[in-house]
Amino acid sequence: MRTQVSPRHARRLAVAPVLVLAIALTAPAPAHAVTVYAAASLSTAFPRIDGSPKYNFAGSNQLQLQIERGAPADVFASASPAEAQALFRAGRCTRPVTFATNVLAMITPRANRARLRSVFDLRRGRRRVAVGSAGVPIGAYTRQILARMALSSILRTNTVSQEPNVSSVVSKVALGSADAGFAYFTDWRAARSRLGLIRVPARFQPPVRYQLCAVRRAGADTRPAGDFISRVRSTRGRRILRSFGFGLPPRG
Repeated sequence: MRTQVSPRHARRLAVAPVLVLAIALTAPAPAHAVTVYAAASLSTAFPRIDGSPKYNFAGSNQLQLQIERGAPADVFASASPAEAQALFRAGRCTRPVTFATNVLAMITPRANRARLRSVFDLRRGRRRVAVGSAGVPIGAYTRQILARMALSSILRTNTVSQEPNVSSVVSKVALGSADAGFAYFTDWRAARSRLGLIRVPARFQPPVRYQLCAVRRAGADTRPAGDFISRVRSTRGRRILRSFGFGLPPRG
């Protein structure tokens, strides 16, 4: 039996698809997921500040190279000014801003079977030492400290592994594959249940400054990146950074 449809009902059925289309066209587009390329030493703090972005944590020099080759990054956070400033000079990111500071320390396995008590103990040689490679900020900072302490020779008298980022240094030492390593204080703090800490005197410390910028890509909207940067620099963001052991630059 054929069902009879009233003219009024027929008109409603005809209008319904039009309404659905209109709603679809006027509904706000889903928010763009910000992609953040950040130094490995920020891998614990940044997700606490904002858990929504897609993160890529690695050595700052590696991330810089990826961005130069067209990687789809929206934000770049480097562990030294050199990488962010290089992208800025090349027109690939906005003017970088300093958002955090840090210091270096020597770390050991928790057991410290090599019985190291000072950086100077490495002068005895024949120890396994993990350091960042020369091109990554943690490696450059380590070499600055050793030069200031007149201890550059320990890189020749010990068995030294060159690591691509600070996370690799920490992992190697925590697993006991190295007797000592040089890392940021914040990385020791994040893994302190597995690591021992040997402080480096303040007079030998290089200035460790982290910088943020929004990456410029053809057709990309930098406003979401700017929002992320604002969250990092907000009172809440600074409080979280400090809780992980980072220093904070003056507000400006």
